[in-house]
Amino acid sequence: MDSVFAFPAPNLTEDQARAVGTLELAYLGDSVFDVYVRGCLTVRGIAVHDMHRQAVATVNARAQAKLMAALQPLLSPEEEAVVRRGRNAHIHHAAPRGVTYEEYGQATALEALLGYLFLQGRADRLNELLGRLPPTERICQDDSKS
Repeated sequence: MDSVFAFPAPNLTEDQARAVGTLELAYLGDSVFDVYVRGCLTVRGIAVHDMHRQAVATVNARAQAKLMAALQPLLSPEEEAVVRRGRNAHIHHAAPRGVTYEEYGQATALEALLGYLFLQGRADRLNELLGRLPPTERICQDDSKS
């Protein structure tokens, strides 16, 4: 799948996107990631039940923390700053059961980064980052090439 994010975005400037609150970025980024995963799963030709199981296994704090760790070396200084904000966000509720605060912070960081890039209309960068995950972490991959 070459381009998942081909729909219109707000196209905020870097300064405008930086002015958006971290938790708001993460809120949006959670949806961006969910659409990405569901889009990838939908074209695989698998049963809806199996798509749902795979989506739940991927769109959760533990899996997202692992993805964030894989993406970290690919980030620009601007993106690293957004990730730091996300990781240090003050969440006013407990982390989900079975997830450490560190994992939850990393997951929030990933979501904030995805929301930030989406708000700027940077579909190319979203696709680049998510497409450069190590093979074991790829969501959108051609199973025939595996």
